[in-house]
Amino acid sequence: MKIEKISLDGKKNSIDVNDSIIAAKINKQLVSNLLYKINANYKGRKAKTKQKNEIIGSTSKIHAQKGTGNARHASRKAPIFVGGGVAHGPKGEDKYKIRKINKSEKKKSIFSLITEKNRNKNLIIFSDFVSEIKKTNEMSKILKKFDANNSLIILDKSSREKINRSVKNIPNIKVTDVNHFSSYDVLKFKKIIFTESSMRELEKKYV
Repeated sequence: MKIEKISLDGKKNSIDVNDSIIAAKINKQLVSNLLYKINANYKGRKAKTKQKNEIIGSTSKIHAQKGTGNARHASRKAPIFVGGGVAHGPKGEDKYKIRKINKSEKKKSIFSLITEKNRNKNLIIFSDFVSEIKKTNEMSKILKKFDANNSLIILDKSSREKINRSVKNIPNIKVTDVNHFSSYDVLKFKKIIFTESSMRELEKKYV
């Protein structure tokens, strides 16, 4: 499928992009499930309390089972005693299951979101960056020109080296490559920007 390619001076051309990337089936349920897994895996679970079996101390019975007039207890490690274990407390990150994200699920969700961006005219493909852009102000003007002030920019290695310094201090912009972005990133930003070479890299990786 042909899609518009734009150079920084505004000249327009077209390139062929695989249909499976920009004309895929939009599966919102799949995207929702994937985002749930991503958020669950990112969540920090540092808090931990000791369970009854982790308390160090005597295991001897406090008093006789019957005849003392007191309630029946096995040891001081019970949660009702000061210094005992904590019932139903946080267990630390080792006790929580990491939700597996398979390659097919990741690929289909990314293609689904890119297709939606394309339909809403929020997908931009630039020509590869030839000359270095050093000034933040210059890069900011370029993004403003294309109404891309809230963008995920996915670049090939050469283009990234040429603009990396100029985009560091611009808010609401994330610069990455085809190996280090997720469906969450695509959904978070209003626009998604590729260079021609980075789009080819994406095709090689997933298609």
